[in-house]
Amino acid sequence: MLRIKLPDGKVLEMPDGSTPADVAARIGPGLARAAINARISMAGGPPRHIDVATPIPADCELSIITLKGDDADAMRILRHSTAHVMAEAICRLFPETRLVYGPPVENGYYYDIDLPRRLTPDDFPAIEAEMARIVKEDRPFTRYELPRAAAMKKLAAEGNPYKIDNAERAEGDVLSFYVTGPEPGKYWEDLCMGTHLPSTGRIGAFKVLNVAGAFWHGDATKQQLQRVYGTAFPSKKELDAYLTQLEQARERDHRRIGQELGLFTIDPLVGSGMVLWKPKGAVIRLLLEEHLRGLLRQAGYQPVFSPHVGRLELFRTSGHFPYYRDSQFPPLYESDTARILNELWIAVLERGDAKSISTIEEQLLEELRAANPGLWQTLVGDPQAPEARRLNPAPGHQQHNLAVIREHLRVEDGFLLKPMNCPLHVRIYASEPRSYRDLPVRLAEFGTVYRYEQSGELSGMTRVRGFTQDDAHIFCTPEQLQDELAGCLKLTRYVLEVLGLYDYRVRIGLHDPADPKFIKNPEGWAMAESAVRHAAEQSGISATEEVGEAAFYGPKIDFLVKDCIGREWQLGTVQADYNLPARFELEYIGSDNRPHRPIMVHRAPFGSMERFIGILIEHFAGAFPVWLAPVQAVIASISDRSADYARRVTAQLRDAGFRAEVDDSPDKIGPKKHRARSMKIPYIVVVGEQECSRGTLNVNDRDGRCIGDLSVAAFIDRLRVESRPKRVTTRASAAVE
Repeated sequence: MLRIKLPDGKVLEMPDGSTPADVAARIGPGLARAAINARISMAGGPPRHIDVATPIPADCELSIITLKGDDADAMRILRHSTAHVMAEAICRLFPETRLVYGPPVENGYYYDIDLPRRLTPDDFPAIEAEMARIVKEDRPFTRYELPRAAAMKKLAAEGNPYKIDNAERAEGDVLSFYVTGPEPGKYWEDLCMGTHLPSTGRIGAFKVLNVAGAFWHGDATKQQLQRVYGTAFPSKKELDAYLTQLEQARERDHRRIGQELGLFTIDPLVGSGMVLWKPKGAVIRLLLEEHLRGLLRQAGYQPVFSPHVGRLELFRTSGHFPYYRDSQFPPLYESDTARILNELWIAVLERGDAKSISTIEEQLLEELRAANPGLWQTLVGDPQAPEARRLNPAPGHQQHNLAVIREHLRVEDGFLLKPMNCPLHVRIYASEPRSYRDLPVRLAEFGTVYRYEQSGELSGMTRVRGFTQDDAHIFCTPEQLQDELAGCLKLTRYVLEVLGLYDYRVRIGLHDPADPKFIKNPEGWAMAESAVRHAAEQSGISATEEVGEAAFYGPKIDFLVKDCIGREWQLGTVQADYNLPARFELEYIGSDNRPHRPIMVHRAPFGSMERFIGILIEHFAGAFPVWLAPVQAVIASISDRSADYARRVTAQLRDAGFRAEVDDSPDKIGPKKHRARSMKIPYIVVVGEQECSRGTLNVNDRDGRCIGDLSVAAFIDRLRVESRPKRVTTRASAAVE
């Protein structure tokens, strides 16, 4: 008998071979009808999903997944299953299609395909009609497995190189397939890990959204593919609501609004993912930066500046190189020798102690022999050379070989466009002796960093290759850590809420001990993760925990903000770090007159200025509040006789510190007002002969409301009040006061 522990703590005894569907039926007929999948956890292991028709392998904890409520896993399973149905429909309509892969993504799914014919939106109705037929047939999703050798033979016979590649990358001795039908060989099927809905008929409502170009593995040198996007929801009502939201989002798209309002541009001659801030966009950015700088001065932060590049040795020490080399710009090497030594260092670092000098290392050494025979002789060929400068090809000498290569790299090395600011701030801290009386040291910089995002992932200002972080790093004692974390959380919440970004959730990102990307320091991780949990709890923040979402050096408290169509963006972040201070051997002298290691806090309330402002553009639909608007008022003259007065008023407003423009063009006042509203300018001030004689202003807002006739002094007073950042007072924000 199986013992099944349910979420309410109740334990069911079920016959061996029972499925989640059987468990749901035991609980009740309503749940049996609603069940689409299940989560199980055995022997305290991590939860995983299984299909409702899959036999439960052993005693476990089990919860039934349904499409009722707000279950993210349920939506992923629904959309993954719909991706299969769309792929089958495309294959039916276009038999020459070769499928690549089709994962669920936030708010939908996509399938990459290789098809000689270019799909267009005109094809979508036919694809959707074919999908509807498959859904109506209500065929089961049936899983079957094959030993790896048999699976590879099957895929080779089918002749799809993409599926063969997927299989070769998959782990394990067994590969799984899903059939949209009761048995293999008679229905459409796909190589897939799963899991899926019980049947195609459980798909409620779906829509094919668009098609875009993509490259195999995101590599522009490889085969160009078509990426077909779609979405699915449990009901048509939910789908219609999402499509309405999507249409509203198109109207708010920061890429369109940013161009129309002259905020930024991305020039192909400069480079994809490189934002050029135009004057009006720069005003918004500077206003946000200046507001935050004022808060930082009050909180005791010290401004610093650091260069855009640093030596590779700096980033080797921190761990940024080579951990994230796939998302970094290529290093700038001082010589061929430096390039070869760096590649050799990476190869030795990654191979571990399991084997002697590998093929790739042999190739690199041959390159070194051609580029620098003397150094090659020292490293591998001269038994008289000091052991500390020679490689040892025998197993078990990884650390020795790394130290040897690193020693030679001290002479010839390279530089890296900085992917993060923290290693440079570390060196500022280390540049002078520190006492416990000096701590906490809070260093702040709006520092630009560079990440080589794949071209298919770039999107306006929200996914770029060069971006500026409102970065700060705090070096503190253990006793100060909680107060520093609390201060950072308070600041981050203020930054979001002063701009009306209340729709966010907080995630505590923890490390995965089994993942090699995380620095190995169990004691440091335990203390840092305990600290961030306690800080979130003490700050009254409700947070979820997700393993694997930490930075490689420390746990994170991330603020994930929902935009106007429900997409989540990570903006503010606060991180506790015991690892980088150890890697750089940072110290301060304690009250006991002995050296101690500081703890490091990383924090960025805005996150990326580019991403933050891109989301703000959409949040406000370009209609920024008065304090943040690039132009706060336009003074429009009715005729030439009032143009001089309009210019004098504009000068008065500018002298008072406000951002005002004059429209003294020969156009009629209607087109002038329309032009100002289309530019989302908060105030449109109309002046004619009557206003000239009275010394008044006819003030209107961008929504068409007439504020009334005001004196210049009264309008200046109004602007002065509205030019101060204001936060909407709600229960959520009151907790931060």
